[in-house]
Amino acid sequence: MSETTTTMSPDQLAAAIDADRAPLMLDVRTPAEHATIHVPGSINVPLDMLQQHRERLAARLADRSDDVVLLCQSGRRAGQAAQELAAVGREATVLDGGVSAMGQQHDRLTRRAGDRWAMDRQVRMAAGSLVLTGFLGGKLVSPAIGYLAGAVGAGLTYSALSDSCAMAKALDKMPWNRDVPAPSLDDVFAAMPTTARRDGTER
Repeated sequence: MSETTTTMSPDQLAAAIDADRAPLMLDVRTPAEHATIHVPGSINVPLDMLQQHRERLAARLADRSDDVVLLCQSGRRAGQAAQELAAVGREATVLDGGVSAMGQQHDRLTRRAGDRWAMDRQVRMAAGSLVLTGFLGGKLVSPAIGYLAGAVGAGLTYSALSDSCAMAKALDKMPWNRDVPAPSLDDVFAAMPTTARRDGTER
């Protein structure tokens, strides 16, 4: 996240929601992640969609009088989204710690969907299973299989250093994460609540 990115804490967002002054919340995670757990009132705008249509989104947001807060799982993707919008002239705030922090600190202000696993839990399960398979395979089948555990460890180390997650991107393509339809840009615009424009008229 850029040092110039403005952030909002979960406490600040919770206080705004409780006071009926909730900002316009755009959740830039995947549709499946948003369906798993989200802050009520947030609008799903996947990061790849935002990147593709940033000019149109910025134009739609330009004359709104309310603040725009970007949400993701931990804050990293929201930071990227903030930079994309800033590049076309629309400033936005990032929820510090993302939906994960919001759920930990203000669980009453999040909604969960059944038994669907959050992406970070899927990543832990996949990584743990591969490490266990590599360890047991190395002991019981062939020592060469043990290198699988090392490869997973190297991947997780790179993920931490680069603040990225190739495993999450791969898991996002799995069938169980593709059963939630992606919103269209028209869906996003339609979901945006009416608000006072900067010139005082209604939108």
